[in-house]
Amino acid sequence: MDSKQYLAEYLDVVVEVAQSLASANGADEILESIVEHAMRLTSAEGATLYVVRDGNLHFEIVRNTRLGFHFGGVDGTELPELFEPIPLTEDSHGRVVLHVVKTGETANIDDVYHSDFDFSGTYASDEKYQYRSQSFLTVGMFNVDMEPIGVLQLINSRNTETNDVCAFGSEEQQLVEALAGMGGAVLKNALLSDELSDLLEAFIKLIAEAVDQKSPYTGGHCRRVPELVMDFARAVHDTQTGPYKDVHFTEADMYELHVAGWMHDVGKICIPEYVMDKSTKLETIYDRIHEVELRFEVCKQNAEIDMLRRQVNGEDATLLQQELDGLIATLNDDFAFIQEVNIGGEFMHDSKIDRIQEIAQRTVSINGVTQPLLSDEYVYNLCIRKGTLTVEERDRIRDHMRITIDMLEALPFPKHLQRVPEFAGGHHETMIGTGYPRGLTKDQMSIQARMMAIVDVFEALTASDRPYKEPKKLSEAMKIMGFMKKDHHFDPDLLNEFVRSDVYLPFAHRYMAPENIDTFDKEAFLAIQPKPLS
Repeated sequence: MDSKQYLAEYLDVVVEVAQSLASANGADEILESIVEHAMRLTSAEGATLYVVRDGNLHFEIVRNTRLGFHFGGVDGTELPELFEPIPLTEDSHGRVVLHVVKTGETANIDDVYHSDFDFSGTYASDEKYQYRSQSFLTVGMFNVDMEPIGVLQLINSRNTETNDVCAFGSEEQQLVEALAGMGGAVLKNALLSDELSDLLEAFIKLIAEAVDQKSPYTGGHCRRVPELVMDFARAVHDTQTGPYKDVHFTEADMYELHVAGWMHDVGKICIPEYVMDKSTKLETIYDRIHEVELRFEVCKQNAEIDMLRRQVNGEDATLLQQELDGLIATLNDDFAFIQEVNIGGEFMHDSKIDRIQEIAQRTVSINGVTQPLLSDEYVYNLCIRKGTLTVEERDRIRDHMRITIDMLEALPFPKHLQRVPEFAGGHHETMIGTGYPRGLTKDQMSIQARMMAIVDVFEALTASDRPYKEPKKLSEAMKIMGFMKKDHHFDPDLLNEFVRSDVYLPFAHRYMAPENIDTFDKEAFLAIQPKPLS
């Protein structure tokens, strides 16, 4: 072959390899492409690719067509334990791969059984697998700063005409060195991209952990929602029936949803703990029921002092004691009632509100100043009809969604993550525009945001770590979600898929108490229809 013909073929190969590497997605595909091209170009029957990581050379891919080895890479099986990492601190004169990494020199060996390098591991492997290693071509992979990234080692080049094992030629060495050079540059960028992805993953989990540290009652929620929404997305992707049978998610779509799941409540980091974790009606930074108890005790003491004063003035001691006992019994009963309503619940009857207001009419003298037994603020909080939050506190809690969206939209997400704010920010919207913070309707929301809404409510209803309520049984949670389905809170078809596919069951068995995983009428639930809109 003349030099012009060789150069032409060389350039064709370089262009082909460059195009292949440029089209690879991620470090794993790039590594796979490097190995495949190197073996094909040199007619090698085996290849090992090492990557420098954590001060060691790690086996990433091991291939051998004669032995049927297909370990590592994109679709290879897991590497056996015998392929242990090689510390870079070992003597570079022993192993050829370490020599190549540390010197930058290519090692082209005709026969490893006549070599100055230590191939004892190769000899043992040959004996174990009844194989004969012979020619080796070991090439280093470096970045632009000549920092080692990895090593590509090819084994047993075969003559294309006789199929005999032969040495790797100088032209083949040049091709592999060029391939390793291109691969090293592309691999460095891919590894950097992977490192940035790992950094992003760690960052979003750190934010969820920060919310967890701020409020243990929502931290578990922040970790469980992404888990369940990913299970839900896989179920929708796999469904063969219903309105969403043609909906499929790519790997990129799934990762985008994964990020959104972790970030969906990030705005809660800006909500005060005494609002977010308010477990009783009188709680602020602490539960003010103790202040109310003290006022009741002062009221009792004032009554005793008044009885003694009246007794000194000649009134009947027995009658006075009976009157005092009756008053103290009433105060004790009233305080027990206040303790009860302070806990909060699903609904409070008008009669209880009337009684709170009657109790508030009592007076107590503190430091000579006569004042109501219950202040207007205490009465306002105690008269909360549902839960423990006032209207103002509920608005403050709801504000976490606006904050979440603002925070996420301020981040310079790359193109493949640009929908994260929308996915994360829509889980309190409804299908008819009655939700918050933007009052979106179904047509204005992505499928992912609608899935997030279903998952968020299911997790909240069944969670066992909320300070203000007991976890719902599965049947109770589904009953409530059925009512919400009627009220257009959820996409009814997506909710039906959530129930029909049993996507909630593995999650329930992981996080719900066994006694709470009861049964419900699934067919009756699926038959529920949203109310007609007037």
